[in-house]
Amino acid sequence: MLDQIPFIAFFVGGLILLFIFFYFVPVGLWITARFSYVKVGLFELVFMRIRKVPPRIIVESLITANKAGLIEVNAADLETHYLAGGNVPNVIRALISADKANIELPFKQATAIDLAGRDVFEAVQISVNPKVITTPKVAAVAADGIQLIAIARVTVRANIKQLVGGAGEDTILARVGEGIVTSIGSANSHKEVLENPDKISKLVLQRGLDAGTAFEILSIDIADVDVGTNIGAKLQTDQASADLKVAEAKAEERRAMAVALEQEMKAKAQEARAKVILAEADVPKAMAEAFRSGNMGVMDYFKMQNIQADTDMRDSISGGKGTQNKKSDK
Repeated sequence: MLDQIPFIAFFVGGLILLFIFFYFVPVGLWITARFSYVKVGLFELVFMRIRKVPPRIIVESLITANKAGLIEVNAADLETHYLAGGNVPNVIRALISADKANIELPFKQATAIDLAGRDVFEAVQISVNPKVITTPKVAAVAADGIQLIAIARVTVRANIKQLVGGAGEDTILARVGEGIVTSIGSANSHKEVLENPDKISKLVLQRGLDAGTAFEILSIDIADVDVGTNIGAKLQTDQASADLKVAEAKAEERRAMAVALEQEMKAKAQEARAKVILAEADVPKAMAEAFRSGNMGVMDYFKMQNIQADTDMRDSISGGKGTQNKKSDK
């Protein structure tokens, strides 16, 4: 039993070495490439493994490209694109699809689109089969104050040359929404828009909304137009309410000023009465001073009292007549 231990260890070590050899030297993959008429060396595959590049992805992509007639693709370019973080199989599928559809798509441009974060294969498909984008509800107000809510369907085709650095779907939707608002806002009446919704499409297409984007707008169709609220009437109502509040505030201000003026006049009247009372209080003192100084005698005083009594009598008589006249009027 102990004599078999060196043999078992040798056998296991041989299996491990064999596994390591076939891992770093993919002979089967090299044979497949040779029979597929793909020029790739065995040591090149070994170096791919050392550089942590999956040889199977590169070889299978080369075989696919070779069968499709893409002669510009080679192993070094595919390996470089993989190391840069690109999706090699997706690029090959996009190149094949573009070649079959007679769309000019060089390998460098395809890899640039892929590294830019866009799905190059999907872009080619959209270029062949246009895509329909439905806009969200866009609300706009016509000149007569009626709100309209429109939904449009935009048919776009991918612009391969603008995929790198071009704006995406969000920009298309924003520009189309802006065009819809402008078209509805320039209409004199909401009835014009309801009768001819194609005016919106024509105006939006004339503005060239696909400039600088990764898509080319083929058509814009208005799917639905609904009548919203009467914004003009609502604004007028709000303005009238605001004017009413302003008028009420001004009236309250005038009333407060009138009350303040009345209080001020009452205060002045009270002040005047107080001065009269003070002046009347000085009359006896003046008379006493006149008696002491000899400027006024007793007879003068009695004459003044008679005149005062006569004045009071006349006032009482005139007041009595006024009262009788009021009673007779009743």
